[in-house]
Amino acid sequence: MKHQQGEPIGNNLLRALRTDDWKILRPSLEHWSAPTGTLLHEPGDTVRYAYFPRGSSLVSYLVVLNDGRAIETALVGREGAVGGIVSQGRLPAYTRAEVQLGGLFFRIDLNHLEDAKSASLTLRHLFARYADCLMAQVFQSVACGAAHSIEQRTARWLLAAVERTGVDAMTVTQEQLAVMLGVGRSYLSRVIRDLRQRGVIETRRGQISIRKADRLRSLACECNAAVSHHFNDVLKGVYPAEHPHDGFPDVQPGLRE
Repeated sequence: MKHQQGEPIGNNLLRALRTDDWKILRPSLEHWSAPTGTLLHEPGDTVRYAYFPRGSSLVSYLVVLNDGRAIETALVGREGAVGGIVSQGRLPAYTRAEVQLGGLFFRIDLNHLEDAKSASLTLRHLFARYADCLMAQVFQSVACGAAHSIEQRTARWLLAAVERTGVDAMTVTQEQLAVMLGVGRSYLSRVIRDLRQRGVIETRRGQISIRKADRLRSLACECNAAVSHHFNDVLKGVYPAEHPHDGFPDVQPGLRE
């Protein structure tokens, strides 16, 4: 697929590519879209593609327990990628990857991705750096679940979703959020009710909207900020600092020469 001048990218990790690396990767990238709830892979599935969320698209990595609960370990939006980004070829998935907020993606067959990484050491290094950032998010998620209150964790999740998507309304039910956070529905409902009464959020059926982001940030734990700081140390400019007015603030790649 030929690159069109001025083509919107919508993914900060791809924007961070050097111009030469973008030219190597672009012909193998496929325009793809998926609605909310789409499963990209289940545990044990052979991972065949890597996905780059664009604009407001959002994906959750979930560890599926024996009792059927699926606990979220990482969120991926326009700052990153999902799938075998650093693995050598097609390997079995350990987690479930589920589209949390539907939208647009770039998708690439992992065989083609391996060919591109073999052709460019800088491309391979960039994706390895991203894998380090994703691992940092997983580590922080474990610590957060063990040490912080349900209110702090709820505020952290909502902030992380807003930063990664650039939108203020999340399509998620309280039951889904409770399962992802690994907490009881009744406990989460009390937290959501309290946040709503304080005017921090607004809820509708199957949707949570952020009304006072600064207030929400003051209630959250430090975990989201810690992950953001690590991103900036390892891949400066890739983690969204402020959400844009639309999903595609960037115009073309090649910011790094």
